[in-house]
Amino acid sequence: ETGEALEQIKRLSGLSINKVMAARGDIERTINQFYGFRATMREAEKGISSSAALSDLEQLSHLKSEEEISSSDKHIQNAVELILHYALTNRASDIHLEPKREETLVRMRIDGALNETQRMPRAVHGAVLSRIKILARLDVSEKRRPQDGRIKVQKEGKESEMRVSILPTVFGEKAVIRIFDAEMALRGLGALGLYPEELERYQRFLARPHGVILVTGPTGSGKTNTLYSSLKYVESPNRNIVTIEDPVEMVVPEFNQVAVQPVIDFTFATALRAILRQDPDVIMIGEIRDRETAQNAVQAALTGHLVLSTLHTNDTASSLTRLYDLGIEPYLVKSSLIGVVAQRLVRTICPRCIADTEHTADELKSLGLPPNASMNLKKGTGCDHCRNTGYYGRTGVHEVLEVSDGIRQLIDGKTSDTVISGMARKEGMRTLKENAARKMAEGITTFEEVLRLTSV
Repeated sequence: ETGEALEQIKRLSGLSINKVMAARGDIERTINQFYGFRATMREAEKGISSSAALSDLEQLSHLKSEEEISSSDKHIQNAVELILHYALTNRASDIHLEPKREETLVRMRIDGALNETQRMPRAVHGAVLSRIKILARLDVSEKRRPQDGRIKVQKEGKESEMRVSILPTVFGEKAVIRIFDAEMALRGLGALGLYPEELERYQRFLARPHGVILVTGPTGSGKTNTLYSSLKYVESPNRNIVTIEDPVEMVVPEFNQVAVQPVIDFTFATALRAILRQDPDVIMIGEIRDRETAQNAVQAALTGHLVLSTLHTNDTASSLTRLYDLGIEPYLVKSSLIGVVAQRLVRTICPRCIADTEHTADELKSLGLPPNASMNLKKGTGCDHCRNTGYYGRTGVHEVLEVSDGIRQLIDGKTSDTVISGMARKEGMRTLKENAARKMAEGITTFEEVLRLTSV
């Protein structure tokens, strides 16, 4: 087969061929150099300058219909496809297309870090944005208002959902594309990064027939993945699972998913009231944002439903204070709340360039660790596999608080978060800081990542 392929290339190119050995990565980089993103953008810019005496493609786009833009500008189509393909290949969670005065920056968030990946000529920005709008079924002619849409992309037989947000800025429209990996979100509780004892505790939460389970943490801490994995864990043919989201982030056929629309007063609270008339067994609320949603969620739990939702709090104990602030009486909290999971994401060390490292006694002390602690400290030295960052992928760091009888006695609206957290630790809970240090000691992540997590 190789011989036939070489003969075919020889016939098509009219050139003689010498076979040499090369690493796969070197071949891929060379292909990308001559046929990849930059080469495609160069061709796109040439095509624009030769087809019209206009310096800015935004002006050119006014002279064309949507169909003409999407069908005739093949270099623009290729450029957009390459951007999306690069993002999927490199596990990006977000793509940023940022117009500047002279050019457009393409930045991608990979493993939680936002970095510049490419620069585009300013002349092609309008056409690229138009192509993205067409894929997301947005209004190409509207450039003054924000727009939101969705794109579905197939890569190697795997479908990925992308949420598109368009925002007008002083230099033109900025696009951010959020990528949702359904396989990652539904791969199971065991892939979340929970330690065995925490996983067992969380599975006990999910085995309960009714009550409230909360997942807390800042934006981008993996709460959505935890919720979807949890729903997949409890999913069965004889259960009615309903989700309320803003918007629906991943379409899962086994769930009945509802997108709220605040513009028509279809909020989390109103959706939840309607869902309670739909005979649900399990309800997932994307976020408890206000008093009415909190009250309805607690009422749903007290009337025999398992309710999962999220809050923006720093740790497990502070979620109790947040519920009080939302107007939930302590006696309702103690009778409805099953448990709380606080989480963060830390980058994991690249397995291909992992190496031993050491840290000073003061550095270890800053994490609450003894200077002579027995640890397998590692770091990534940087390689092509991890784009010279030393990190590849992320894992969760968790704090799992179970509302035991002891904790329940402290839910009175007066006991401080510190006291509640102290009781939970006596009952076996490890804090976020302790679990992060544990992952560092096991060579999973680095001192710098743990320091970043604990300083937030």
